[in-house]
Amino acid sequence: MMLRPRLYDLYIGRVVLATVLLTWAVLLGFDVVMLLSGQLDDLGKGSYDIPTALAFASLTVPRRAYSIFPYAAVIGSLMGLGQLAATSELTALRALGLSRRRLGASAAAALAILTLLMVVNGETLAPWGQSRADQLKASAKSNNAIARYQGLWAREGDTFLNAIDGEERIVAGRRTLTLRDVRLYRVDADGSVQSLTRAAVAEHGADGWRLRDVRRVAFGFSPGSATEQRVAEEGWDTRLDPDVLAAGVTNARNLSAAELRASIDYRTRNNLDAREFEDIYWSRWFYPLNVLALCLAAVPFAFGSLRSGGMGKRLFLGIVFALGFMLLQMQFSRLAGAFHFDYRIAYALPPVLMLTISWWLFRRKSG
Repeated sequence: MMLRPRLYDLYIGRVVLATVLLTWAVLLGFDVVMLLSGQLDDLGKGSYDIPTALAFASLTVPRRAYSIFPYAAVIGSLMGLGQLAATSELTALRALGLSRRRLGASAAAALAILTLLMVVNGETLAPWGQSRADQLKASAKSNNAIARYQGLWAREGDTFLNAIDGEERIVAGRRTLTLRDVRLYRVDADGSVQSLTRAAVAEHGADGWRLRDVRRVAFGFSPGSATEQRVAEEGWDTRLDPDVLAAGVTNARNLSAAELRASIDYRTRNNLDAREFEDIYWSRWFYPLNVLALCLAAVPFAFGSLRSGGMGKRLFLGIVFALGFMLLQMQFSRLAGAFHFDYRIAYALPPVLMLTISWWLFRRKSG
């Protein structure tokens, strides 16, 4: 088998790309329409109006395109190859001596280009757009605050933080994080509280964390002994990163791989549950494999059952494959979370199963 592309490779790739892009556009359009319909309840809150809602929806398009692409890819590729099968073009190419594997590789190569673009998009434009969209909506609804926090909990080493509320703002071109009614619990190894610090405001700026209107109670070694200290303002020396705090209240699917990795490291370092972030993190790494495995598993249907079927049959099979794979992958990831086994295994098994099905079907139809 020669690896350089030929005229028939380009033709198959063009047909597959056309149907995938068309399917992708339709699914993405439906998703955006549903998003806009869900914004109606927020119209009129602050300065959040229809133009702002349209801008918000536009900024989320890259992330939505990333999420929808695997399902658009399998439905579109089945429709494209089914179209070639229905017009006997695949039969003609087979008569020229081309193997099913070569024809399947031509379709997969075309999809690999879009998959690569989506991987880049998922780490750059998608999280950036979603972050800007969330900031735009929050700013419009709540007096220029780009994010708001409610009932925030965090941990750094032996210190636990609880804030009743807080917000992020842009001041003089710099982002500041302000938390209100903050409580800092410092505990020792056996879980007993060493000190309790309460601050009216904790603010993170260019010079780090500052606590204002501080009241600290330190508990002594003897039962019932305690000392109290009041300070108008002081610095807080901590490794607690405001970006990690933001990640804790942001949907993990909206973070980049680097932000997910930082969140996992923070939670692991402080003995916190990081499974949600590990789930999304490893799904990013297996995203290209999932797309190609899903499409390759569906390719054998083009060499038989789709030849005599119409558009409805191809669309039905594409949807069944997409939903079946989504449910299978969801179950494996849930099992990994429930039984605490490696998420890499959970995300590797579905594509391996799909590739095994593809290989078996190819051999069966070749036999």
